[in-house]
Amino acid sequence: MDWGTDLWDQYDVIEKHTQSGLDLVEKYVKFAKERTEVEQNYAKQLRNLTKKYSPKRGSKEEQECRFSSHQSFLDILNEVNDYAGQREVIAENMILNICLELSKYLQDLKQERKTHLSDAKKAQQSLESSYKQLESSKKRFEREWREAEKANQNAEKADQDINATKADVEKAKMQAHMRTHVAEECKNDYAAQLQKYNQEQSQFYFTEMPQILNKLQDMDEQRAVKLAQGYVSFANTEKLVMPIISKCLEGIAKAGGNTNGKNDSLALIEQHKSGFERPGDLEFEDYSQGINRASSDSSLGTPKGPLDLLGKNKNKLWPFSKKSKLPPPPLTPLSLPPIPSPANGPPSPKFARDPLSYCLKEINKTVKPRISSFRTLKRTPPPTEDFGHLPPEQRRKKLQQKLEDIGKELQKEVDQSEGLEKMKDVYEKNPQMGDPSSLEPQISQTGQNIEKLRAELQKYESWLIEAGGRGETLQYMSHTFNNNGAHDSPDGAQSDEGNADPSQAIYAEFDDDFDEEEVISPIGECTALYTFQGASEGTISMQEGEAFAVVEEDKGDGWTRVRRNNGDEGYIPTSYVNISLRK
Repeated sequence: MDWGTDLWDQYDVIEKHTQSGLDLVEKYVKFAKERTEVEQNYAKQLRNLTKKYSPKRGSKEEQECRFSSHQSFLDILNEVNDYAGQREVIAENMILNICLELSKYLQDLKQERKTHLSDAKKAQQSLESSYKQLESSKKRFEREWREAEKANQNAEKADQDINATKADVEKAKMQAHMRTHVAEECKNDYAAQLQKYNQEQSQFYFTEMPQILNKLQDMDEQRAVKLAQGYVSFANTEKLVMPIISKCLEGIAKAGGNTNGKNDSLALIEQHKSGFERPGDLEFEDYSQGINRASSDSSLGTPKGPLDLLGKNKNKLWPFSKKSKLPPPPLTPLSLPPIPSPANGPPSPKFARDPLSYCLKEINKTVKPRISSFRTLKRTPPPTEDFGHLPPEQRRKKLQQKLEDIGKELQKEVDQSEGLEKMKDVYEKNPQMGDPSSLEPQISQTGQNIEKLRAELQKYESWLIEAGGRGETLQYMSHTFNNNGAHDSPDGAQSDEGNADPSQAIYAEFDDDFDEEEVISPIGECTALYTFQGASEGTISMQEGEAFAVVEEDKGDGWTRVRRNNGDEGYIPTSYVNISLRK
């Protein structure tokens, strides 16, 4: 069954049906496009949400990330960010596989339908033109035949009329004969036009239109198949990213399991342990002894309490707190009311009952010692270079960290100095390579940097010893340098590396800073869950199931730096691998 046979007389219905199919394709394309906009907006909102709650660099929240609960929340934000990326992938795939592909197909479909309808219209116009010619020849035949009959009747009347001359009769007969001949020609023309029209009509209804209708049927069926593929692609687009989305959800659940309150408590102790000793018991101060002392020997001071245990910082419990207002000046005997002696007469009524109580009451009116609240203790002074504003334990840690940083910078300068010396040696042996004197400014600057760093290293080591830390001299202090910053061996001879073959030094020792790249130790392992092409710069390709060493963990951008066994390094998507970090 086909449209050309069964629907030969339903051309208008077929035209409307095919147009309805095109409208459906266009409607589905708009639906898919709006769905991509929803996915894109959803992903954008998720990314804004994670950005809003992610700690900023250098903020207090970033410092709290050392605790497992904070780190787990940060991991959740990273997973949600990866999840947003997958929603963007869904939107991109829908645009490519549905919107763009169906839009292009829809344009081709419209053009094909337009061609078929144009062919049908041309065939119909041709048949109508033939029918008009048939009607014209038919009317002409009818008119001429009536004229011929009229001419024959006139000829018969003239022949029977006795008054008519022979010439008139002959003329009427010739007229009738001529009209009859013209009518016969019109009859033959009408018969020919009728035969032609019948052939064209048969060609139209049995050949041309069935072919056009069948082509429209094939076009509509293909349109239905293509639209069905778009429906399936709508589901497959989301199915493709479901494994990665599942990994993101598993990562969120894993982040919840990684929270450890005990470890957080230990981390808090490690971070904020001051190293101070708890204050001891207060001693009883007998002010009666101070009252009986002569004014020339001593004076009454502020009653001793927790404030006096801390030396100069009397208004704080910790020596590293900010300076507060100056305490009230100590009382001197002059500030007390004169104590009459028995020689001057009887005591006044104020001292008659209890002179000691009265004096203590007067002292308390003048001096009001108090212990600082915990709110006050939170205020810290501005930081100093020797970290003296920190508690002892934290100070030692900061000094040790500072020594490590200076040591790394010093080692870098040492390596650069060695590279410059080797380069200078190559220039001296091969003048065509360059001028050795051109390196003198760099060598001199490097030597100055080394001396400056060594001085800082000694300074911080002395502070570390003062803070109670181990005063072990770092390995950088055991090196000695000449004026140019070159590294010398203990016996004073230059290192053997400086005498290496110049040709080898050119290719093996020269780089931008003339120092070797430090190899980073792995911090964990990972296994690829999916295949990744790694076409972008800085990335590395991987196959499903391939194992790597983790060199640098994800910093929140969705990428992890890994290394192969052969030494190749690069970045891969964090959500594409299963990572286990070493503890």
